[in-house]
Amino acid sequence: MSSAASPAVITPDWPAPARVRAASTERRGGASEGPYTSCNLATHVGDEASAVAANRRALAAALGLATEPCWLEQIHGSTVLDLGQERGYTSSSERRRGVSPPTADGAVTSRPRQPCAVMTADCLPVLFCDTSGTRVGVAHAGWRGLAAGVLPAAVARMGIEPRAMLVWLGPAIGQAAYEVGEEVRQALMHSVPGAETCFEPNAAGRWQADLCGLARLSLQGAGVNGIYGGGVCTYTESERFFSHRREAPCGRMATLIWLDP
Repeated sequence: MSSAASPAVITPDWPAPARVRAASTERRGGASEGPYTSCNLATHVGDEASAVAANRRALAAALGLATEPCWLEQIHGSTVLDLGQERGYTSSSERRRGVSPPTADGAVTSRPRQPCAVMTADCLPVLFCDTSGTRVGVAHAGWRGLAAGVLPAAVARMGIEPRAMLVWLGPAIGQAAYEVGEEVRQALMHSVPGAETCFEPNAAGRWQADLCGLARLSLQGAGVNGIYGGGVCTYTESERFFSHRREAPCGRMATLIWLDP
């Protein structure tokens, strides 16, 4: 498979400087089939490797990327790479030689043309930039990552005064669709100040969790107030988004951010 339809993308609505470029993909477009229809960007979910490669090429062409994104091995942790200090995983030839991507759940950079990226299918992608347009980053924030402190870790890795930082929350599972148990609630209440306000009890004796609300609280606890986005549900909008909770196996969307020269 050598070609793929141009992917559908969301352009974040936030007051980022013009030099800051960002996009969040939908499932539409691409070349994948079956449960991965049609713009799956992940190599680890069982999709045909040729389809994923075609989808990534189509994404790069659609966004005008000069450098391959730093694709991460995400583990729901709190490690955030600085691509200006640590080597990013950017080479297709290295993938063919079996070189593994770096293990992390976020990346930041000041390097022009170097896209930072995370992949999601219900978890929350979070974009970062400074108001001067000199530094950008992205983090992957599911409940485990939030409990582990991935967002404060990303804020710290940005190395920018939090009051001079802008954040955008991408598509993620909404509270009405996100049922969790007491153990999840307790883990988040121990790590996110004010987390109790983000849980509603349901008839099954469990909880409906507000992932975006938890992210906002975690960011505010780290001193960030310029927070935008949120409110787009991956679970309910099945034609636009993959959702691991709705249907597994499934593909993954990507959320990317980079700096123009």
